Amino acid sequence: MEEAITKAQGLIEAMEYIRKFRGKIVVVKLGGSVLDDECLQRKLLTDVAFMSTVGIRTIIVHGGGKAITRAMNEAGLEPVWVQGRRYTDERTLRIVEHTLVHSVNDPVCKVLGELGCRTMPLHTLSSCVLFAEQLRLDGPDGRKIDLGFVGKVTEVNGQLLKTLCADGTIPVIASVAMDQFGGTLNVNADTAAGKVAAAVEAEKLVMVSDTHGIRRDIKDPNSWVSSLNEQQIKEMIDAKIITDAMFPKVEACLIALEAGVKKAHIIDGQIEHSLLLEIYTDKGVGTEIVK
Repeated sequence: MEEAITKAQGLIEAMEYIRKFRGKIVVVKLGGSVLDDECLQRKLLTDVAFMSTVGIRTIIVHGGGKAITRAMNEAGLEPVWVQGRRYTDERTLRIVEHTLVHSVNDPVCKVLGELGCRTMPLHTLSSCVLFAEQLRLDGPDGRKIDLGFVGKVTEVNGQLLKTLCADGTIPVIASVAMDQFGGTLNVNADTAAGKVAAAVEAEKLVMVSDTHGIRRDIKDPNSWVSSLNEQQIKEMIDAKIITDAMFPKVEACLIALEAGVKKAHIIDGQIEHSLLLEIYTDKGVGTEIVK
């Protein structure tokens, strides 16, 4: 009886949030172990299906770095990294596109379909909503560093995404973009998610990773912070507390907030129902970032 009462109390707590977010757009960026563990992925996509069922209009953006690296190794290619980004020549680009579309996007859409959701796969081999220009990094000598077919997102077809959401369809976006000539560019999935959230004026951006939010001390799990504002985030970046893999996630959150998105979240997809707990409970399980 007590267990049943606890479940009922949880539903009552969720009711307020269900009402609040019904009809609103939430962008979910999938990354980390969620994309490599079928069981973990299905559990998280079940959360997405629940959100869709109670009226949240969800958009999924995904990367697939580990799967791409495995595919490159199988093809006898060694990944080359330049300032934390994958150098992408023509052969690597073909592997990136094929992997993101067939090894990541297709299975995500398939599982959501099995859970009763309508999806629309969006990438460079079907309809594409991400548009980019070639990215060149600043070198130490002032010269630009060429990364090959790597791009930075310059435009998102937000109108198409809003139309799909209004129709009850979940857009599933792979992190490959088209340039102005119709060519393909490999883009950072975190940044793409931030741009998508900005373009559709989302209520929330949720970054799903292997990290339990932001820590004040990266080596101390107990230094996890449940809520930070934009100014505090910038101070942590300046203090070199936020670096490496966490930086592009935080940068995506700031892009979204600057465009009017109300809240951004960084959660650990390895925690069961972390997505629902972050959205539908008072305390949440990750770090929320507010303006």
